[in-house]
Amino acid sequence: MKKRIAIISAILEEPKNSQYEFNKIVSDYKNIIKGRMGIPFQEEEISVISITVVGTLDEINSLTGKLGNLRNCIVKTSISKKELEI
Repeated sequence: MKKRIAIISAILEEPKNSQYEFNKIVSDYKNIIKGRMGIPFQEEEISVISITVVGTLDEINSLTGKLGNLRNCIVKTSISKKELEI
């Protein structure tokens, strides 16, 4: 099965209201996640999160879609053009 490397960037506005659901969704995809970095901006009530994944296009798009459907969550994804044989 062909997989790709991708980076998912998310901005959580009012993270107190969406952080639990965000983390729940991310944990459902732990098998494709290779790294995660989060930076809280407490005074601004915003969290910036980047997640590096290796998965099929379906897996990457599924994760991105679920995160993008969360309230006050802005998501962008960059996917490599190179396909990996893993």
